Amino acid sequence: MADENQASSGEYEREPVPEHALKGPGKFWGMYAGEHAAGTEFMIGSLFLGAGASLQDLILGLLLGNILAVLTWRYLVTPIAMGKRMTLYYQLERIAGGSMVKLYNVVNGVLFCLLAGAMVTVSATAVGVPLGIDFSVPGSALAFGSMNFTLVVVVVGGVMAVIAAAGYEMVARVANVAAPWMIAIFAACGLISLARMNVSSYGSLQEAWESGIAFVRDHGGETEFPFWQIVVFAWLCNGAMHFGMADLSIFRFARDKSSGWAPAIGMFLGHYMAWIAAALMLAAAIKVSQQSGEFGGLLNGDNKVVANPGLLAWQAIGWTGILCVIIAGWTTANPTIYRAGLAFQGIFPSSSRVTMTLLAGAVATIAGAFPNLAAELLNFVGTYGTVLGPMGAVIFVDFYLMRKFGLSDEYATHAKSSFNPAVFLAWGIPVTVGLILIYVKGIVYQNATVFPAYLVVPCWIACAVLYLVLSKITQRPVPSYDKLAAN
Repeated sequence: MADENQASSGEYEREPVPEHALKGPGKFWGMYAGEHAAGTEFMIGSLFLGAGASLQDLILGLLLGNILAVLTWRYLVTPIAMGKRMTLYYQLERIAGGSMVKLYNVVNGVLFCLLAGAMVTVSATAVGVPLGIDFSVPGSALAFGSMNFTLVVVVVGGVMAVIAAAGYEMVARVANVAAPWMIAIFAACGLISLARMNVSSYGSLQEAWESGIAFVRDHGGETEFPFWQIVVFAWLCNGAMHFGMADLSIFRFARDKSSGWAPAIGMFLGHYMAWIAAALMLAAAIKVSQQSGEFGGLLNGDNKVVANPGLLAWQAIGWTGILCVIIAGWTTANPTIYRAGLAFQGIFPSSSRVTMTLLAGAVATIAGAFPNLAAELLNFVGTYGTVLGPMGAVIFVDFYLMRKFGLSDEYATHAKSSFNPAVFLAWGIPVTVGLILIYVKGIVYQNATVFPAYLVVPCWIACAVLYLVLSKITQRPVPSYDKLAAN
């Protein structure tokens, strides 16, 4: 009865997507444009300037990193998604067992909720501008914003949760409608910011950029963000979605492989053009403030530069910018909350997807009330890729390599096991080492930690190798695949 209800909902959470439910490429291009040309781009782009990235490194580094990201989606995720047509969570259940995958789904769902929470924060900054509600980043990572800002976060998060709960079709529809307009607004913000800085050549732009970096350093200490760090960040900031295979849940609906190129529109119009445009908005705000001597909204109580997406968009293009930040946050958070809801449903298979999505929306809203989460996006997205990305290696090995090495694919299902220790250890060991390198100073660099995005690929490779080796050690004989198929 549960499976029948799920099939009738059109989501097919615990069975392969049937032929009649497959979707054409347009659904995916629109969704990726909306998801990745979105609210957090206003924040992340500004953070590049704040982190000390040079203009040349940013332009070239983002180009290379985004090409690598698109290729990873197309050639790593899409073939497996179309081959299995199952969600990530149901595939893992068949490989790792129900008990093991419940642990992963808790971690997965919570981290996706935290990411969505940052998007709620970004949209709330825009709502707060016309209401005169201040956005500031408190000194403590666990501190709330002001009471008024928290109330705005609750309202914005509630609306996002309801849209996500309506299902994939609604998520895709919202993104398709909003994406073209948002992309045009991002471009307009960048162009108007150039005009506000009186840029007439690449040289004058570089001069304004370097002046902005100097201002940030004067108010926050020496920072740098070199070329290869930009490349790796652009490639792996969505590591959980491509290397981690979370987007199997999206591409399982793809009718043909050309849909796998859809992330390109999000990468090059969102993670390229929009990030650069957002950085230009902060550079323009700094220059105008320096000329006028008025720094309201640009510096927090500790006299450090604050990237306030809503305010920057308001200064650039007024009410249109405010509306764009709000809608852009929605189109990013909607599919993220949708994924988190699927993860929570993996913990409680008999539960309603709508209920679990609303739960994910509630967690995301609570997370959005902590402004430091959005302010630390450059580090957070690398961390969640390091944690979630390696499990995608288990999916990869199961799909391509297990039978070639004489091992059983979907082992938990075939062995009727609720816990596959090979998956637990192969995932847990690299992730534990990665988190130590991220959060414990001095292990690799004196009095410093490793940039989180650098660890996504090493942890992924380590997980793949460990899973093969440990499976060889722990797997017991199971009926042959042909015999199982015949039965």
